[in-house]
Amino acid sequence: MSVPGVAVSGAEPWRPAKAGHLSAVAGRNPGGRLKPVTRRHTPSMDWNAKRAWAAAEHGARSAQPPVEGEREDFRLAAIAGASWAEGLAALMLGERTDGEGLLRRAADEYRVSWAAAPAASWGRPIAAMRCRLMAGDDAGLELDAAATLSEGSEAATGSIAGYATALALLSLRRDCEALPVARGLQGRDDFVPSVADALTALASGDGPRYAAASAAVIRSFEERVAFLEDTAVADTVLVLDALAAARGLSVLHAPSALLPAVRV
Repeated sequence: MSVPGVAVSGAEPWRPAKAGHLSAVAGRNPGGRLKPVTRRHTPSMDWNAKRAWAAAEHGARSAQPPVEGEREDFRLAAIAGASWAEGLAALMLGERTDGEGLLRRAADEYRVSWAAAPAASWGRPIAAMRCRLMAGDDAGLELDAAATLSEGSEAATGSIAGYATALALLSLRRDCEALPVARGLQGRDDFVPSVADALTALASGDGPRYAAASAAVIRSFEERVAFLEDTAVADTVLVLDALAAARGLSVLHAPSALLPAVRV
C-alpha cells in the first residue's frame, strides 16, 4: 500500500520503477476489492475532473466494507489517499482553503490507519506529517511528530524510519538533532538523493543549498512516469517548502505544471 512520499511497498521513498497506487481503473482481487495498479500520468491534467474523481473515490472507499483476510490498515490508508488526492487537486485549482481542509482530513485518516497498522509502519506518520505541513496545520503536526518519535522512529533502522525521524525533528524545530539523521539519508541507494540533500540543507539552515536541492526534487518529479492516485503534483516540494518557510528559507521556484500556480 502506498502513501504520499513512500513507495508502493511502504518500505522506502519513491523510486522510478516502483511508482503507483490505487486508481479508478484498478482491477479487482478475488475478494472484490480494488487492487493497486500503476498508471502513467499525462502532462496536462483536468484538475476539476480529478477533484470530482477523488471525492467520489473517497465515498466509494469509505462505503466499501472490509474484505475477509485483508489488512484493515490498508483499507483505511486507501481512504486517506483519496482525501490526499482531492486536497492536492483543490490546491492546483487555487482553492487553498478547501485544499487545506481536505489535507487535514487526510492526515486524520492516515493517523487512524497508523493505529491499525503493524509496528514500524513508518509510512503512515510520514503521510500524516506531510499532509499537515501542506495544510499549515501546526497543532496537528506537532502532535504527529511527537507521536512518531515516541513510537521509536529514532531507534529504528532503514531509510523510511530515518525519513520519519527527520520530518518529525524538523517539524518540532529540533534541527540540531535532525541534521545527523538527514545526513544519514544521503548516499543511500534506497532514498531519493535530492530529498536527502534538501532535508540536510533545512536542518543546517543553508538557503542556497536548499534552493538547489529543491530544484532537483522538482526535476525528479518531472522525470516520473507515474504518480500516486494518478495525481501529478510535486507534493514533496510543497512539504519541504513549508519547512523552509518556517526557517525563513523560502524559495521562488520556476513555474511548473506539477506545482500550484499560487504557492501554498
